[in-house]
Amino acid sequence: MRETWRWFGPADKISLPEIRQTGAVGIVSALHHVPVGQVWPVQEITERGAEIAAAGLSWDVIESLPVSEAIKTQTGAWRDHLDAWRQSLRNIAVADGPRVICYNFMPILDWTRTVLHSPLSHGGTAMRFDLTDFAVFDLHLLARPGAAEGFPEPVREAAARRMGEITDEQKAGLIANIIAGLPGTDTSWSLDDVRAHLATYAAISPERLRRHLADFLAEVVPEAERLGLRLCAHPDDPPYPLLGLPRILSTLPDYQAMLAAVDSPANGVTFCTGSLGVRPEFDPAEFIGAVGGRIHFAHLRNTRRHPGPVVPLPSFDESDHLDGDTDMVSTIRALLAEEVQRQSAGRADAVIPFRPDHGHDLLSDLDRQAQPGYPLIGRLKGLAELRGVIAALR
Repeated sequence: MRETWRWFGPADKISLPEIRQTGAVGIVSALHHVPVGQVWPVQEITERGAEIAAAGLSWDVIESLPVSEAIKTQTGAWRDHLDAWRQSLRNIAVADGPRVICYNFMPILDWTRTVLHSPLSHGGTAMRFDLTDFAVFDLHLLARPGAAEGFPEPVREAAARRMGEITDEQKAGLIANIIAGLPGTDTSWSLDDVRAHLATYAAISPERLRRHLADFLAEVVPEAERLGLRLCAHPDDPPYPLLGLPRILSTLPDYQAMLAAVDSPANGVTFCTGSLGVRPEFDPAEFIGAVGGRIHFAHLRNTRRHPGPVVPLPSFDESDHLDGDTDMVSTIRALLAEEVQRQSAGRADAVIPFRPDHGHDLLSDLDRQAQPGYPLIGRLKGLAELRGVIAALR
């Protein structure tokens, strides 16, 4: 397995020389400054790769080449955005950029948390998703029509109590945490922006969004295969419907349907244990056994669900990498076995790139205020733990 590290480009508060000291050898990055729906220029791809190489690292994975809301909803200039996506693939190949390209098909919001810096007993902080807080946002702050139907009565009652207890400052903080935009971008929305975007999905069912994903893949996967690139879809985070929006990459059957829709080695999976692991039925070894040959990239992190029924989705904390609901040792054992199979088959992509995803803010992280979920010390700790598991299993 190849150790990589996510870097958000020149604006990242963690520098490439610091990443070099973690022991990671590959970089996961993107041209976050290029607006969604526009072509990535060859020169800028080349310059980013050269900047990374000058630090003694290699640009191994693009995360992500964003899929616009127009493509997901098949509205507006979505065909122009498809053309731009395909041209970006060609430019990545011309610039000798990364062969692996991660993307997601989550409607409107990327990963969603209600608390970005929840205090831990040892003095560090972690990200958290609290269902009651999310219900406060959905029911009372966003005031989404029909939102009450998505929450059972005990959750609605708890949200009403909490709404009466929190201050205006806490309400503003909750809104900011949930709609802060995609990590690595400057995009952020107001509540009215969210309402407007939600309206574009009013007539889009999960089945229709699956058709749109299949249509997207039919347009871009053949080009990726021709260019020798591998696309890999990231799962929904958390892997449940939010704000009445459809979620279509949350389970193993979801991924099996996606891979069958366009059956190509270029159509693959970003295996994120933190996202998929929020669901109680998630079995990482089973997942890898079923679709492991199409895993092009792995995000290794862990979460721990709060006790109680999953209605409509569990509250959870970002946990230590080896101390959550996902058995990370069995996960890595299955990934290493998949690599052995690939090596026996003579596959050029036998080594699976992975990165320590998310992490607790620890020590100097608390003062650095890096991208939420992407601290230096916290991820270094996670990488060291994962590296130890890999060494022991080998």
